[in-house]
Amino acid sequence: MTRPDRPDRTDRTDRPDRTDRPHRPTLAALGGYAATRLVGLIVLAIAAGATGKDGLHRLDGRWDSVWYVRIAEHGYGYQVTLPNGDVHSDLAFFPLLPALERGLSAVLPVDAATAGLLVSWTAGLAAAWGIAKCGAHVAGPRAGVLLAVLWGVYPTAFVQSMAYTETLFTALAAWSLYAVLRGRWVLAGVLCAAAGLTRPTAAALIAALGITALATLVRERRLSLRTVAGVLIAPLGWLAYVAYVGVRQGSPTAYFEVQAAWGNSIDFGVALATFIAGLPWPAALGLCAALALLGWLIALCVRQRQPLPLLVYTIGVVFVSLVGAAYFGSRPRLMMPAFGLLLPPAVALARVRTRTAVPVLAGLALASGVYGAFTLLGSGPP
Repeated sequence: MTRPDRPDRTDRTDRPDRTDRPHRPTLAALGGYAATRLVGLIVLAIAAGATGKDGLHRLDGRWDSVWYVRIAEHGYGYQVTLPNGDVHSDLAFFPLLPALERGLSAVLPVDAATAGLLVSWTAGLAAAWGIAKCGAHVAGPRAGVLLAVLWGVYPTAFVQSMAYTETLFTALAAWSLYAVLRGRWVLAGVLCAAAGLTRPTAAALIAALGITALATLVRERRLSLRTVAGVLIAPLGWLAYVAYVGVRQGSPTAYFEVQAAWGNSIDFGVALATFIAGLPWPAALGLCAALALLGWLIALCVRQRQPLPLLVYTIGVVFVSLVGAAYFGSRPRLMMPAFGLLLPPAVALARVRTRTAVPVLAGLALASGVYGAFTLLGSGPP
């Protein structure tokens, strides 16, 4: 007979299931992502020490980081004339990151360059959290965690540790998409507008919200006021900056002219095809294989029946990255915010045991860190 003051030990229904705790996937995603970036920083520090170079300077004091810091400290108005006559203006860089650098350096005892790193690293964690939430919404918490970690071992993930806009934009995009998936359209629109002040790639996010709303209208024959408000708010950030450049330069097309001067005009793949055609055939063949792999990943995303906003956003980011005339080496970095591409491998990895998944992710983190150190201490990010 079971004593009334001592319940049967076989009855465990009153004990909480550790796997049901809602905070565990979030902690796992943030911890796993932070571990991947820490590996990258450690590898960079070791390589920098071995070569006698300044690894930290590569993260906050070179390439685009310098342009953002200059805007943070002095505002817009700087330009460089190259030997061939091309003019590179700082108006090509969107204002949200330098504004945050300026504000953070005003309230903390750090300079704008260090503030840029703080923004980027904090935004990286926010992006990993948002990516995990999107992944969990589609394929469950385990896949969401793995999706965030896989984003942290992306080949050009070293940029996530730099004072660049990739993490800030991805964080805003991921949470905007998650808001749409949860039906919170006004919040989605506000986050999208902020993304539009961060990178021109926000065009893909704006399209994702607009097409999703249009599909809802076709399906339900109506749209809520919140949906309409969210769609109308979404492009305001991007449009505001384009208008600002136009007013400042005295031309409605000034923004596009500034981008074209940097080689960022839209040529619908002509520059990409020309670049491939000019390569030795083994390199051209390898590049074509990489593009085929990219196409296969997109096909897997479609077959996976990813939610419409995530699918449109992913395809939109890839499209924008490939149809521009920019230097080819920058395209993998430009595609990094398209985290939906990593959802099929995340789902596949979620099916294997943890003792198998962890070594795979550790190996990918090490490989990503080695590539990042090699790139940063060499020619640098394109």
